[in-house]
Amino acid sequence: MFITLSKQQKEQLIADIQEYFLKERGEELGNLEAENLLDFFKNGLGPYFFNEGIKQSRKVAEEKMAQLEEELYSLERPMK
Repeated sequence: MFITLSKQQKEQLIADIQEYFLKERGEELGNLEAENLLDFFKNGLGPYFFNEGIKQSRKVAEEKMAQLEEELYSLERPMK
C-alpha cells in the first residue's frame, strides 16, 4: 500500500514533526531527519492505522446494513 501525499501535505507534516520534537524534546530536526521520520511513520505504521480504519468502517457498514434489513422487513405486508 502506498500513501501519496501532495508536496504541500508533506511539507506541513515535516514542519509538524520538527515542531513536535522542538516543543516536546527540545531537539531541532533538519528537513531530512524529519522526512525520514515521516517516511517511517507512513510506511511502517501507516498500514496499521489504515487497517484499523477499514475495520471500523466495516463495522459501521455492517450495522447500517442490519438496520436497513430491519427497516425493509418492517415494510412487508401480510399476505392473505
